[in-house]
Amino acid sequence: MSDPSPQRDEPVGILYAGGTYVLWGVVPLYWQLFGTISPFEVTVHRVVWSAALLTAVMAARGRLLHMARLLRDRRLLAMLALTSVLISANWTIYIYCVATHQLVEASLGYYITPLVSIVLGVAMFGERISRARLAAIALAVVAVAAKTLELGHIPWIAPGLALSFGFYGYFRKLAPVPAMEGLTIETWILFPLTFGLVAYWWIEGTGTFPAANLRTDLLLMSTGPVTAIPLTLFAAGVRRIRMTTLGFLQYLSPSITLFIAVTMLDESFTRVDAVTFGCVWAALALVAVEGQFNRRVAQIPAVPPE
Repeated sequence: MSDPSPQRDEPVGILYAGGTYVLWGVVPLYWQLFGTISPFEVTVHRVVWSAALLTAVMAARGRLLHMARLLRDRRLLAMLALTSVLISANWTIYIYCVATHQLVEASLGYYITPLVSIVLGVAMFGERISRARLAAIALAVVAVAAKTLELGHIPWIAPGLALSFGFYGYFRKLAPVPAMEGLTIETWILFPLTFGLVAYWWIEGTGTFPAANLRTDLLLMSTGPVTAIPLTLFAAGVRRIRMTTLGFLQYLSPSITLFIAVTMLDESFTRVDAVTFGCVWAALALVAVEGQFNRRVAQIPAVPPE
């Protein structure tokens, strides 16, 4: 198993994590295909079909006995139960953004995520915070305040996405379990509830699956690989690279999403959006410059005493 806190980046880790963020950046085009199906129902199917796919993969690899041993670890189960709830909430909010044409705000949420990681480090580990990072957090607060004034109420989409995925990445990194095994257990934990919901909707005739046309059924079933593959790559990548590297790579996804939202899906980008994103980009630039400066200082050899 890879060191949860590697001192240097493995090239394959950069490939895994970078590929994940590119896939997550373009995936709104896929979620657009679901039309009027509710985001919650899509999330339920994501869990069901991901669990089915991952169980088949584990069986093919002869890992089911190993999985049974992992299930005996109550502390691990508790941690993965928490991460499964966090990622499910993140999925639902994101699909809601696609369905309601609010991808610009969704991209803002993922831009804020690195700043959430900074706050987590200070609040949960007592890490010292520099003036530059304190200024970055202040800029993020200004960004949310600007969005609040435009909307007339406290925005929940961007903070919801940032907090749910920020905490997911934090706890998932701490979980002492390989990438695919961890994701499999996450889906197993939620499978009884989600499968029960699909069965109930089927009996009551209120669900989308099974649909009158094969296209809709195949689309819902495809949520399994579309969900499992990027998350497996993410979990594999995050354990092989430094958090600072992960911080830079995660800007890929919201940048691609923002570009798609404005140029392909005709979402508006207002002056307030320009101010909001400007504040967040400035905050991220401060963090990046400070990190680069600290790394260069650390590389300067110490002068021995005379």
